[in-house]
Amino acid sequence: MSKVVSLSKARKSRARQAARKEADANAVKFGRNKAEKARDRAEAKQSASDLDGHRRE
Repeated sequence: MSKVVSLSKARKSRARQAARKEADANAVKFGRNKAEKARDRAEAKQSASDLDGHRRE
């Protein structure tokens, strides 16, 4: 005979699995560590400085 399953627990379990799957996808898509973010900020600051240095008045 089959196992008795609480429908609310099964529904919540499915929702948790879907949320975890979506979170993992977002972590791959958007996740960057602190060092990567700092490097990108430094590169942007350096390129802005280079551009300002070459600006004619």
